[in-house]
Amino acid sequence: MFVDQAKIFVQAGNGGNGCVSFRREKFIPHGGPDGGDGGKGGDVLLVVSSSMKTLLDFSRQPHYRAQNGAHGSGNNRSGKAGSDLILKVPRGTFVYKEDELICDLVNEGQSLIVACGGRGGRGNAKFKSRSERLPRFAEEGEAGERTTLRLELKLIAQVGLLGYPNAGKSTLLSAISSARPKIADYPFTTLVPNLGVVQLAEGESFVVADIPGLIADAHKGKGLGDKFLRHIERTEVLVHLVDIQGYEGASPFDNYIATNKELKAFNPKLLKKPQIVVANKMDTPSASTKLRTFRSRIKKKVYPISALTREGIKELLYAIGRKLKK
Repeated sequence: MFVDQAKIFVQAGNGGNGCVSFRREKFIPHGGPDGGDGGKGGDVLLVVSSSMKTLLDFSRQPHYRAQNGAHGSGNNRSGKAGSDLILKVPRGTFVYKEDELICDLVNEGQSLIVACGGRGGRGNAKFKSRSERLPRFAEEGEAGERTTLRLELKLIAQVGLLGYPNAGKSTLLSAISSARPKIADYPFTTLVPNLGVVQLAEGESFVVADIPGLIADAHKGKGLGDKFLRHIERTEVLVHLVDIQGYEGASPFDNYIATNKELKAFNPKLLKKPQIVVANKMDTPSASTKLRTFRSRIKKKVYPISALTREGIKELLYAIGRKLKK
């Protein structure tokens, strides 16, 4: 199951209490205080791991607590520090605290302390002084930090595929990469984003994200809504796939305009990204005639392809590569 949002509660470990103790041994006069300090509580950390793909685990288990520090003991023995709690998150995780973005975790191994463990209390040995020879008190350990975090995943991809349902995005992704998304002849086959790696040449590759199809008024909750659009906010280039046969009676041009309106409604900055327009399903009847009409109305370069027969795909991939280099 793909989960890209989660809310969790984390609590760092409490510090151990300091110890009140006095050295009393036979044949050793003037023993004095020897209470040790409490150990520090464990921290809670988020660490980026490529083995994690979604936030599913956090949605199932939202509460986390690090280990407390051990109490101090006699003979000046300090308590053991509590173990840190390490929570693995996928690359591209945004971390919010009280609706404020505190970190964007993108690099493998990157870590963030989200709750600090409490300091251990001092034992009575630390309070011995000229004026206080036999201190009969010690400090309690400090409480560990506790907080509620909101995690939001935005996939790491250089190219984003977008368009109406059944435009052929999943078919194209399977044709250009080893990804195997679900493909069928009915709308909203893709229910979650899919990633694929495209190998252009030796040492030259890029990652493509295929998001579920958009329809008019998706920002109002129609269809699958716009809840997956966040996954193309990081992309450098958008590939706008248009079914040259149209969708449910609407023309390819109308679908193209409607999709861009949804992008603007979600985040106007998305329209500033380089966008490559692709006319798919050129293997269908009267596709050439409809392509000429579409080109005359859009008045920009359109790449005609057939994701099914792979016609025109190589030219499209090289065009994407050139855009990424720019």
